[in-house]
Amino acid sequence: QVRLEEHGGGSVQTGGSLRLSCAASGYDYSHTCMGWWRQVPGKERVGVAAIYTGGGSTEYADSVKGRFTITHDSATNTAFLQMTSLTPDDTATYYCAYVVGPPNPTYYSDFVACNPDRLSLGYWGQGTQVTVTA
Repeated sequence: QVRLEEHGGGSVQTGGSLRLSCAASGYDYSHTCMGWWRQVPGKERVGVAAIYTGGGSTEYADSVKGRFTITHDSATNTAFLQMTSLTPDDTATYYCAYVVGPPNPTYYSDFVACNPDRLSLGYWGQGTQVTVTA
């Protein structure tokens, strides 16, 4: 049974920073994908950032490149998303994604290789709210 424990989020003013964390337990496997997706009411959930722990490669949405950084601590199997220069457009519910044995991301785009909805061993966190005020 995979368990994802999310922390972080909250409310911050434009230009501020926040850090999200997601600790995975229950499945000891070195080749995984961990990442975050975000969703606003009435819209689809979209990928934000992902890290592939097998090789260390990362993937970012164009809207967050240069502002968000995803890292992974293998000792605790915890992913971190450092978010800087936040704007109101970043306001959303952020969901941690965890995929065991993801396909090679080189052959996929739009975070398909780290999408728990499309992969059999994929899991979602409970979500955490990030609100950026003007």
